[in-house]
Amino acid sequence: MKNIFKSLLIICLGFPFAASGQQTAKRFITITNVSDIPRKDAVVAIAWSDILKKYPLIDTSAFKVVLSGSKKEIPFQLEYRGEADVQNLLLQLSVGAKSSVKLEITNGKAAAFASKTYARYVPERKDDFTWENDKIAFRMYGKALEGSKENAYGVDVWVKRTDKLIINERYKRGEYHIDHGDGMDYYHVGLSLGAGNMAPYVNDTIRYSKNYTSWKVLDNGPLRSTFQLGYDTWDVAGMAMKATKTISLDAGSRLSRLEVTYSYTGTATMPVTVGITKRKEPGNILLDEQAGITAYWEPQHGSDGITGVGSILPGPMTKAKVTDEQLLAITLVKSNEPIVYYTGAAWSKAGEITDAVSWFNYLHSFKRALQNPLKIEIQ
Repeated sequence: MKNIFKSLLIICLGFPFAASGQQTAKRFITITNVSDIPRKDAVVAIAWSDILKKYPLIDTSAFKVVLSGSKKEIPFQLEYRGEADVQNLLLQLSVGAKSSVKLEITNGKAAAFASKTYARYVPERKDDFTWENDKIAFRMYGKALEGSKENAYGVDVWVKRTDKLIINERYKRGEYHIDHGDGMDYYHVGLSLGAGNMAPYVNDTIRYSKNYTSWKVLDNGPLRSTFQLGYDTWDVAGMAMKATKTISLDAGSRLSRLEVTYSYTGTATMPVTVGITKRKEPGNILLDEQAGITAYWEPQHGSDGITGVGSILPGPMTKAKVTDEQLLAITLVKSNEPIVYYTGAAWSKAGEITDAVSWFNYLHSFKRALQNPLKIEIQ
C-alpha cells in the first residue's frame, strides 16, 4: 500500500522521470526566434535550475534532447562555469526567422557528438593559451614570452579552412606558419591589441598590461569552451590595476565572448579600448559607433588570402577612431564591474566569408542576434 501511494504521488506531481526510468508526464521545451534573422546552428543556454523545476528526477548521465515529432537528437552540453554543479544546459540548433522549434527531453543514452570547441594552456610553446571551434582559432600570450623578440600583447588569429579541431596538430607539427590544407597563422600581433584585446585607455594612451600569469579552464566543449586568464598588477597613470578576462567560444561562431573585470582605486569610471591591428596597405574599415561595431577587412596578404577582424561592444561606445597602428573602440568601465564584448575573425580562403561586405554584414547580424535572443519556454 505504501509503495502504491508513492507511485501515485509521483504521477500526481507530474515528475517527468519516474524511479522506474519511464516518463510519466510529457514536457516540451519551445525555442522561439522572434527576429527576422535566421539562427543557424545557434548555441542556446537554458538555466539548469529551470530544467530541474520541470524535470526534477532527470539523470544527467542518461537523457537525450530530441526534436518533437522527428525525434532527431540535438547536440547538448552540461555547462559548469567552473562550479561543482551544472549551471546551464547548452543546445545547438537552428531556428528560422520568426519561427519556433519544439524539443523534448527523454530517457536514454545520448548519441556521441564530435566536439566543436577546445581550449588549452600550451606550456611547450612559452605559455601560449589557445582556443578554437569549427570555424576559427585564437591564442593569447603568457609570461614566458615576455622579454623575447616574439612578445605580443594582443589576441592572435589562427585562420582555418576545416571544421576539425587543429590546435594540437599544429603545435605537434611546429609549422603553424605554413598552410598544410587546414589553415595557418599569418596574423601579426606584435605590441598591439591584435584581433580585439582590451586595455585601459587613459589620457589618450593605451596602457598595456603584461602577459597573463594565471589560467583556469572552466568548461571544455563540445559546444562551448570557457577559460579565465589573470594578470598581475600594473601601473595605469598612477593607479594600481588588476584584470581578469573570462573568454568563451561557441561552436559555429566566429566571435569569442570576453568578460573583463578591472580592479582599481581612484576615479569612478575609466576609459578602456578594444583594438584591432591596422596594416600599412589599404584595407576596408567599418566604424559604427551606434551599433558598437569596429571592423577591418585586411589587405591581401600574398597567397595567404585576407583576414577579416571585428569587435562588438553590446553597450554604449564612447568613441571610435583610427590611428596609424590600430582601430580603437573606446568605452567606460567601473572598478569590479564586468564588461562584456565580442571579438573574432574570418578568413577569405575558408570560402564562407570572402569579401568586406560579407564580413560587415555578418557582424551586424551578430549584433542584431544579441539584441534579439532566442526565447525559451518549458511547458
